[in-house]
Amino acid sequence: MALEEFEKEQLNNREKNALLMRRITNYTMGVFFIAMGFFFMFPTRLTARFVNQYDPTIIKIFAVICWLYGVFRLYRGYSKNFYRN
Repeated sequence: MALEEFEKEQLNNREKNALLMRRITNYTMGVFFIAMGFFFMFPTRLTARFVNQYDPTIIKIFAVICWLYGVFRLYRGYSKNFYRN
């Protein structure tokens, strides 16, 4: 079977539901990691006592990594580019 034929196959309901669940998971995790990056980059009164225990440079690097990974997860959910078994 050629790759073009494989990509044009119709999905059954179970595969559609699995893809939908994976997209929702990617969107949710993307938003979570972006929010986590904001909490580390701009600590509030509640989170400041935990964040201030560590080196500020490391915290800022971790926040940027969280943002990048969150954007990647959002893109992965948007692109619908998942592998089939």
